[in-house]
Amino acid sequence: MSKIKGIYAASMSVINKDLTLDVKKTIEHAEMVIDQGCHGMAIFGSTGQAQLIPVAEKINLLNQLSISKYKEKYLIGTGLNSLGETINLMRVAKSLDFNKFLIMPPAYYKYGDEDVINFYTKIVEVLPESEIVLYNFEKLCGYKFSIGCVEELVKRFPEQIIGVKDSSYNLFENLKLDNFSVLPGSESKLLKGLELGCSGIITATCNVTSELARKVYNDFIAGNDQTVNQKLCDVRNSFEKYNLISGLHTYYSKHNQFYKNVLPPLSILNSKDEKELIENLEKLNFSIKPCMAA
Repeated sequence: MSKIKGIYAASMSVINKDLTLDVKKTIEHAEMVIDQGCHGMAIFGSTGQAQLIPVAEKINLLNQLSISKYKEKYLIGTGLNSLGETINLMRVAKSLDFNKFLIMPPAYYKYGDEDVINFYTKIVEVLPESEIVLYNFEKLCGYKFSIGCVEELVKRFPEQIIGVKDSSYNLFENLKLDNFSVLPGSESKLLKGLELGCSGIITATCNVTSELARKVYNDFIAGNDQTVNQKLCDVRNSFEKYNLISGLHTYYSKHNQFYKNVLPPLSILNSKDEKELIENLEKLNFSIKPCMAA
């Protein structure tokens, strides 16, 4: 049985004008998206600008997240290259009773499967009670998990390595492991993935598509006809024309201005791209009404 399944959004981080993390609004955003249909949220993934947020601010958020009404629904990303800092942040999270983590191999350096196995081995040796979802995204870290690498990690650590977020899409069609969750990183892969035995998705754009994605998931589980999958894929494709973080913050900023703040070197969309995105979404008759107060 999968240890993590369903519709997960890679949650957005809300940034203050002074470029510090707005902890309260970030948590409110995560709770809002869960209310709109997600089974859970991945905190401090790439969509949450995790690599750009100071460790102290991450710890502050974790402390406040630990009293969220949806505490059990969070998957904690680390967004850190340093093995030591990754372990230290996980220790803080575990002290607050968070146990599921989304961890990408370090960026910048070139390495192979054995090196990746060694990286996760060091984490498991220090924190053997943790449950880890591997983050497969070659575009960001420069490394792409092989099926063999994942199989070896699960063989060595069946209780700790519980799943993979597959944003490189080289695993979800062919990786078959018992008690292991495979979650593609795009709504366009949701239905096909479910048909192949995947457990759900973890995606950036579920920040806006949660209701549609949840219906596709629920209809599949119930054996009902699919009525909104094409619209779900079309909305995803509309956002994919741009940097996803820029597109999401631009879209949300139409409702609340504070979403315009992102951390350099990121930026929101220029006026031309913003107009194009909104027009394309309107053609799909797509809109959401965020319930967060301005």
